[in-house]
Amino acid sequence: MKKLTLLFLLISTFAFSQMPNISSVWMNNSQPYLGTISNEKMPIKVRITTSEQNKKNDQEYFVSGFSLVENTNTKFEGKLKIDKYKDGKKRNTVFGEYELAEEGTGKHSGILKGKFIYTFIWNKKTEKIDHQFIEFIGNWKSYDGNLTYSTSWKNQ
Repeated sequence: MKKLTLLFLLISTFAFSQMPNISSVWMNNSQPYLGTISNEKMPIKVRITTSEQNKKNDQEYFVSGFSLVENTNTKFEGKLKIDKYKDGKKRNTVFGEYELAEEGTGKHSGILKGKFIYTFIWNKKTEKIDHQFIEFIGNWKSYDGNLTYSTSWKNQ
């Protein structure tokens, strides 16, 4: 009977465990992510201004912000979804997917979509993150389907 009780306790712990709310991480301390878009490696800045953990699925975050390419500043909304967490002795890694839909209907409006990797080092003494690195790799595709560019952006 004791083994059955222990087993039930372990299962319920995993079933009801919740992903910590890391929504502030995606806002990158109010700093833009910097990177490139297209084969010509044009500079892109992506700033996430709001981030909120999905109350129904704690592995998802609703985000909004804007992207800047040359003189085109475009608002977007979308979500980040955590697929996997790897706990290391020193370095921890979170893997996931993102999809950000830009406002507007012109030829320079579309969807940013791809994968992200969030790597951080947890300081056990201070119980805070010492170093973090976030990289987004994917594509931008115009709504009309005529333009598709590779993208890569990361925190600085």
